[in-house]
Amino acid sequence: MKILNQRFQINYQYPVYFTKHLFHLDNPDLRNFFGDHATAPILRKALVVLDEGMVLHHPHLKNEIARYLQSIPCITPVEPFIVLPGGEAVKNEEGYFKEIVTAIDHCGIDRHSYVIGIGGGSLLDLTGYAAALAHRGIRHIRVPTTVLSQNDSGVGVKNGVNFLRKKNFLGTFSPPLAVFNDLDFLETLDDRNWRSGMAEAVKVALIKDKAFFDWLETHAGALVQRDMAAMEQLVYRCAALHLQHIASGDPFESGSSRPLDFGHWSAHKLEQLTGFSLFHGEAVAIGIALDTLYSQHIGWLTESEAGRILSLLKKLQFDLYHPLLEDAALLDGLTEFREHLGGELTIMLLQSIGQGLNTHEMDHHVIGECMRALKESACLKMS
Repeated sequence: MKILNQRFQINYQYPVYFTKHLFHLDNPDLRNFFGDHATAPILRKALVVLDEGMVLHHPHLKNEIARYLQSIPCITPVEPFIVLPGGEAVKNEEGYFKEIVTAIDHCGIDRHSYVIGIGGGSLLDLTGYAAALAHRGIRHIRVPTTVLSQNDSGVGVKNGVNFLRKKNFLGTFSPPLAVFNDLDFLETLDDRNWRSGMAEAVKVALIKDKAFFDWLETHAGALVQRDMAAMEQLVYRCAALHLQHIASGDPFESGSSRPLDFGHWSAHKLEQLTGFSLFHGEAVAIGIALDTLYSQHIGWLTESEAGRILSLLKKLQFDLYHPLLEDAALLDGLTEFREHLGGELTIMLLQSIGQGLNTHEMDHHVIGECMRALKESACLKMS
């Protein structure tokens, strides 16, 4: 028998910028970035994919982006820009994926060109997925425009679309070349989108940083009142914790654990059951509440700790119950969660605030009791 063993390592590195007015001509951040990556004298093309909601709220944005990119000597913007709907719907329709890859083909976007996604997490997921597949990988740049994408999904290494009625069933691990968080975009979010992204902040604080959880408790009122200084701190701290996890753990999820997905096994299924009318962050808040009560029920969390967590979620104005929690299909989320990675079921629960711990089994009867507790609490609130 003869064996040839091959082994190599790839070093991934990408910056996450925090800026304002990214596409104003006097903002040097993106211009300097392209200059640092220039391979003179060759001009590189840039294909822009825009979230439709951004265009509606910022009617001059397309012109600003075009003018800015045209001012960069090493970049040639491809026009017209692609404008697609935001939200989870963009990940459900195969036609949107085809629109991006068709434009990549027709416009001659090669592996030394750029695809720039500007929008919420769903649009960035789709854009990154298309860029990763075309030519086996085109450089992609993310400009997240929501709280959820700036503090969580937009700074990570995952891309994907929904398929076979399963969230992110198709996807890639393809790190962006860079992420530019333009905090100015957050000011035009409606209250629902502003609030939704804060669920991921609670999540990462619960499993990694008690001091951050304490900070969230203290600043909950300011966050709900749309205090921008508080939101900037929230986004920055979340992004930092997310990046630390990617660098120190299992960034391409080759094992069976998904620690950053605390509260997500039920959240992903609940999103699907509601036809994605429930925002991701709203579903995550319910998932956090459910797994918090489960952690308390098995003796890992004290009643006081569980109470603090549920209280914070309520202060952030999340509803912690949805009628479809009682749908028998919700428990299929456990199977789908395991199948997404393979191996044994691995669910992150809480041993204390700031410290997560994996378990490999969940009692369906106990889950049912926790669901009923959330329902009773919701009914008391309404009465």
